[in-house]
Amino acid sequence: MINVESIYWLIGLLFVAWAFLIARDANHPRRWGSSSFWGLLGLCFFYGTAVEAKTAPAWILGIAVLALVALASTGLLGDGRSNTASEEQRTASAAKFGNKLFIPALALPVVTVIVVLLAPVLKIGSKPLIDPTHTTLVALGIGAIVAALVGVAILRPQNKLSPVLEGRRIIETIGWAALLPQMLSTLGILFTQAGVGTAVGTLAKGVLPNGSLLAAVVVYCVGMFIFTVLMGNGFAAFPIMTAAIGWPVLVQGFHGQPAIVFAIGMLAGFCGTLCTPMAANFNLVPSALLEMKNKYGVITAQIATGVPLLFANIALMYFLAFRHA
Repeated sequence: MINVESIYWLIGLLFVAWAFLIARDANHPRRWGSSSFWGLLGLCFFYGTAVEAKTAPAWILGIAVLALVALASTGLLGDGRSNTASEEQRTASAAKFGNKLFIPALALPVVTVIVVLLAPVLKIGSKPLIDPTHTTLVALGIGAIVAALVGVAILRPQNKLSPVLEGRRIIETIGWAALLPQMLSTLGILFTQAGVGTAVGTLAKGVLPNGSLLAAVVVYCVGMFIFTVLMGNGFAAFPIMTAAIGWPVLVQGFHGQPAIVFAIGMLAGFCGTLCTPMAANFNLVPSALLEMKNKYGVITAQIATGVPLLFANIALMYFLAFRHA
């Protein structure tokens, strides 16, 4: 059976391979720091299997995470842009292949969906071929492998390891920001377990005007916006603000319609996503990949949309989610 641990090990192997390539690159300006960062990350994927099986202590992973933070925050990572094809070569290749370049990118979601749909009937004897508890993740891993093979078949690079080499270039260009979504999702879980939502709710009830629906709606939506800006993830902010204001005040207190309240609340959080560097996969990664002069250029362009949308969501929630006399 292909389980999710197999995909994690493959990812770990890829990170270790990148670390090895970086360590061998004598022209890399920060090869030892970068090699240590990506190599340690790869080893975490292997060690995580033992933690999941409860055969190894989890605190070692915590130390590894702190080491990764130290390596990233002290500027020991490089971008690795000088070790692959030049910009002129990539431009010429793009002109040569044209829209065929989209085929590998489209192969990833297509193969993933096909594998997910076929997973229930893919069996060896009576046992499923794909882990039924993590079907989507396994299918995504299979889709990535197929997409890489399709890319090699179409582009026919001289070096068949080009997916690994170009993957190294891209991951180094993105840098530590590639890990920020995972870090922030974990932070959201910690906040929820620590009872931050309950604490925020207690504070909010102390300052909210008694019986003011508009004030409650504003606090909920603005709170979703602010927590998303801080954590970079609307899904991490949602349980906190919903436990604090959304459920006890807006739904139970003012009898709001839960589907509308929570859907618009998430949209208010997504307005914060447009305005924060913490949402690295949306706002910093594109700047890095496009080699923009202003790494916050994406955020600068989006603020003019995000803030007005926040006020629009406040109005929509106030008028649509509650019965007004």
